[in-house]
Amino acid sequence: MESGVPICNICGEQVGLANNNGEVFVACHECNYPVCKTCIDYEIKEGRNTCLRCATPYDENEQESTNHAIVASHPDTAQDAGVHARTVSFVSTVDSEYHDDTGNPIWKNRVESWKEKKNKKKKNQSKAVVQEAAEVPPEQQMEEKPQLADAAEPLSRIIPVPKSQITPYRIVIIVRLIVLCFFFHYRVTHPVESAYPLWFTSVFCEIWFAFSWVLDQFPKWSPINRETYLDRLSARYEREGEPCQLAPVDFFVSTVDPMKEPPLITANTVLSILAVDYPVEKVSCYVSDDGGSMLTFESLAETSEFARKWVPFCKKFSIEPRAPEFYFTQKFDYLKDKVQPSFVKERRAMKREYEEYKVRVNALVAKAQKTPEDGWTMADGTPWPGNNPRDHPGMIQVFLGHSGVHDIEGNELPRLVYVSREKRPGYQHHKKAGAENALIRVSAVLTNAPYILNLDCDHYVNNSKAIREAMCFLMDPQVGRDVCYVQFPQRFDGIDKSDRYANRNIVFFDVNMKGLDGIQGPVYVGTGTVFNRQALYGYSPSNLPTIHKSSSSFSCCCRRKKPAKEKDLTEVYREAKREDLNSAIFNLREIENYDDHERSLLISQMSFEKTFGMSSVFIESTLMENGGVPDSANPSTLIREAIHVIGCGYEEKTAWGKEIGWIYGSVTEDILTGFKMQCRGWRSIYCMPLRPAFKGSAPINLSDRLHQVLRWALGSVEIFLSRHCPLWYGFGGGRLKWLQRLAYTNTIVYPFTSLPLIAYCILPAVCLLTGKFIIPTLSNVASILFLGLFLSIIVTSVLELRWSGIGIEDWWRNEQFWVIGGVSAHLFAVFQGFLKMLAGIDTNFTVTTKAADDGEFADLYLFKWTTVLIPPTTILIVNLVGVVAGFSDALNKGYEAWGPLFGKVFFSFWVILHLYPFLKGLMGRQNRTPTIVVLWSVLLASVFSLVWVKINPFVSKDDPSAMVQNCIDMDC
Repeated sequence: MESGVPICNICGEQVGLANNNGEVFVACHECNYPVCKTCIDYEIKEGRNTCLRCATPYDENEQESTNHAIVASHPDTAQDAGVHARTVSFVSTVDSEYHDDTGNPIWKNRVESWKEKKNKKKKNQSKAVVQEAAEVPPEQQMEEKPQLADAAEPLSRIIPVPKSQITPYRIVIIVRLIVLCFFFHYRVTHPVESAYPLWFTSVFCEIWFAFSWVLDQFPKWSPINRETYLDRLSARYEREGEPCQLAPVDFFVSTVDPMKEPPLITANTVLSILAVDYPVEKVSCYVSDDGGSMLTFESLAETSEFARKWVPFCKKFSIEPRAPEFYFTQKFDYLKDKVQPSFVKERRAMKREYEEYKVRVNALVAKAQKTPEDGWTMADGTPWPGNNPRDHPGMIQVFLGHSGVHDIEGNELPRLVYVSREKRPGYQHHKKAGAENALIRVSAVLTNAPYILNLDCDHYVNNSKAIREAMCFLMDPQVGRDVCYVQFPQRFDGIDKSDRYANRNIVFFDVNMKGLDGIQGPVYVGTGTVFNRQALYGYSPSNLPTIHKSSSSFSCCCRRKKPAKEKDLTEVYREAKREDLNSAIFNLREIENYDDHERSLLISQMSFEKTFGMSSVFIESTLMENGGVPDSANPSTLIREAIHVIGCGYEEKTAWGKEIGWIYGSVTEDILTGFKMQCRGWRSIYCMPLRPAFKGSAPINLSDRLHQVLRWALGSVEIFLSRHCPLWYGFGGGRLKWLQRLAYTNTIVYPFTSLPLIAYCILPAVCLLTGKFIIPTLSNVASILFLGLFLSIIVTSVLELRWSGIGIEDWWRNEQFWVIGGVSAHLFAVFQGFLKMLAGIDTNFTVTTKAADDGEFADLYLFKWTTVLIPPTTILIVNLVGVVAGFSDALNKGYEAWGPLFGKVFFSFWVILHLYPFLKGLMGRQNRTPTIVVLWSVLLASVFSLVWVKINPFVSKDDPSAMVQNCIDMDC
C-alpha cells in the first residue's frame, strides 16, 4: 500500500502500469476502482463488461477519461463538492489518491506531498518491482490464468427459497389479510348488546393482534439462504509462497462479575478464540473486565500459560470445538476421522493438563470468596489497583503476542490483552455499551484490525472456521462494500430436550432473521457479530447514492426542525470536514513543515477531536481503512495512549455513544446500534454455517428466563420512548427500507402487546363466570369468516415451517412462551420503562434463590420467587376457576346450557394450554408435585363449585326468572 501502486480488489496483486503512458493502470475512470488489466480481461471474457463498483461499461471509459478528469478537478460549487464527497469506506487511503471522488484538488496534492516526504525510497523500489512484473513472459502469464480464474469467483452466493414454497406462502398471507378485513367488518358491525364492555374489549385486543401480526409477518416476505466458499477465499488471499492477505480481526470478550460469570467459562471462550483456524498474526483477543477484578486478571494469566499447550494441540489434530470444557465433555466418537496414532496419547495428556488447569482456576475462585480487609495484593506486594470496582485507574496487560511468548512447539500465539477501563465516581459508564466502546479505542491504538468480532463471555467459538465464513462476505469486493456486520445465529448448550421455555429461540433465528436477510439484513443481537470497524465509526458506506437536496441529514433528522435546504447543507458541511481532515491527518507529526495554506487544513482536526476525542493516534487510525497501526505512532508510547483512551472522561463532549460506537440510551444497545448503522445506508448479512459458529449458555429455569426477557423488553420500551424510535427516526436520508423499518418497529412495539394479551386471556374466565360471551350468535356468513380465519392462520404456520425447516415442536414452544412472556415480563417492562423514562424511577425486581436439585438439568427445576410470576399465576387461577364454575353452572341449568359453554371453555382451555409450561415451572420437577398442592387444589375447586351452584352471584336479583330459578334451586 505504501508503494503508491494500488492493489487489485479481485486478485490481490498490484494493479501495474498502463502500456501507453507508463502511469498506473486505471480500469474505470468513473470511480477509479482498483482492478488490474488481467482481471478486466477475464471479466470481459466472462460477459461482465461493467465496473464492479459503479456499473459503468468498460468500453466507454477511454472516451470519458479526459472529460472526467477535467470535471473532477474543477467543482462548480462548494456544495457540489460536499455532496459528492466520498465517505470513508473499504478503499485504502493510498487508493484515494487515484479516486478523487470529492473533486477537491487539496486532497490529491496534500497526499502527494506527504508521500514525497515519507515514502520516496519505497516508491522507487515498488516501481522497479512493478516494471519487472510487467516483463513477465506471455507463456508464464497464460499458466497463471486458471489460478486467477478460481480466485476471481465470488466467495458466496444467495440461495433463494424455492418458488414452490415461497409463492403459496405469500398468497396465503394476502388471503389472510383480506379475511382479516372482512372479519373486523363483521365484528365491528355486530356488537353484543348484552355484554357491550366485553365485546368492545375483545374487538380492541383483536385489532391490536392483527397490527402486531402485520409488523411481524411482512418483513418475512423475501427470506433467503446463503452459501459460502471457503476454498475460494483461501485461493484468493492465501496463495502458496506469498504473504497471507486475510484481514486481521480483533475479538472482544466482555465480563463484569467473576462470581456471576465464572472465570472458567470466560477462559474457555478465550481459549477457543486463541485456537481459531485463522493466521495467528491476524488474531487479537481483548478481554474487558468491567469489574476490575483481580480474579479475572489472575485467571487470564493462568489461561495464557495453558494456551501454550492447548492451541498447538487443537491445530495439530483439527479438533472441534476448541473450548476444552465443551470438547472433553461432549459425547461422541472422538476417534472419528483421526488418523495419527499419537492422537489418543496426546489427548489423554491434554485432558490431564486441563484438569490440573481447572484445579488452579478453581483455587483462585475459592480464594476470592473472602476479600482481605486491606484489599488484594499482587505478586510484587503492590495493592491491586481495582480493589474499589467503582474507583480505579485504567489497566491494560498484554499476556500473549507482544512479549514474544510462543507455544510449546515454538510457534507464535495470537495476542491476548486484558483491559479494565477507568472508573471514577460521578461519571456515567454506560455498562456494556461503554465497555465495548473502550475496547474499540484500545484495539484501534494497539492493533487496529479492520474487523471486530464481539462475544459474550459465555459464548465460545464452536466452529473454528467461523471467521473465514464471515470474511467470505466482508472481503468480497462485490458484496462487502456496504456490509456493516455479519450476524451469526445464537445456539446454546445445556438446554433440556423439550426446550420448555423456548431458550433456543429457533423461530426468531431461523425464520425472522432469514426474512430480514432478504431486505437490508438481520438486526444486531449483541453477540456473535463481525463488524466493519469503519461502520462503528459512524461513516457511511462507499457506494451510498448521492443525497438529493430534498433529503435531510441522518444525524439531524430528529433534532430541532430546520428547512430542508438547511439540513442538506449541514450534511454537506459535515462530509466536507471529513475530507479536509483526510488531507491533514497524515501530517499531525510534521506541523512545523507546513506552510500557511497547509496549516489552515488542520482546522478540521478540531471537529474530529469533538467527534472521536483528544487522541491524535486514535484519530489517525480511524482513517486507515485496511487496518494497521499508523507509521507515525511511537511503539514505546502505545500502551500509554491506550490507557489514555479508556479514561472515564475521554468520551465527554464527544460523539461516542451518540453517533459512533455502541449507542447509549437503552439496555438493548445492540438493537439501537444496528438500527443506526442501517439508517446510514449500511446493510448486514446473516451467516448460518452447517456447524454452528458460536455456542453459549442460556438461563433455563423459569425465573431467570423471564428476567432475561424482561431486560430485552425494557430496552425496547426505552428505544420507543427515545428520539431513536423507528416510528419517526431516520426518515431524512431515505436509506432504511420500509420493510426493514417495519421490522424495527416490531422490535420496539411488541412489549405493549402485553396489555391487550392479558385482557384477552382474562376474558374467557369472565365470560364463564358471568354467563356472557364476546361473540353474538353466529350466522352462516359469520361462521365462514371464522373458519376462514382459523384455516389461514394454520396454513400460514404450516407453510412457514416448510420453507424455514424448523420443527412443529419448536414453533409451538415459541407460541407458548410468547403468551407466558407477554403476560409477565413484557407487562413489567412497559411499566418499568415508563417509570424510568418519564419519572426517573429505576425499579428492580429482585429474585430470591433457593437450592436446586442435583441432576443434569437441575437449573430447570430451580424455583426462584419473583414478582414477575404474579400476573400469569393469577390468569391461570382465574381460568381454572372459570372452567369449574362454567361446568357447575351447565350442570345446574341443564342440557340447553352446554352449547354456549363449549365456545367459552374452548377459549379458556386455549389460555391454559399456552400457560402449561409456566404451570410446570411452578410445580417444579416432573412427577414430584407436592401432594399438599394437589389436595388443596381439589378441595378448593369442590368447595367453590358447591358455593357457585347455590349462590350464583352474577345473576341480577331484579330478574324474576332468575329469582324463580333460585327458589327452585333452594326448594323455597
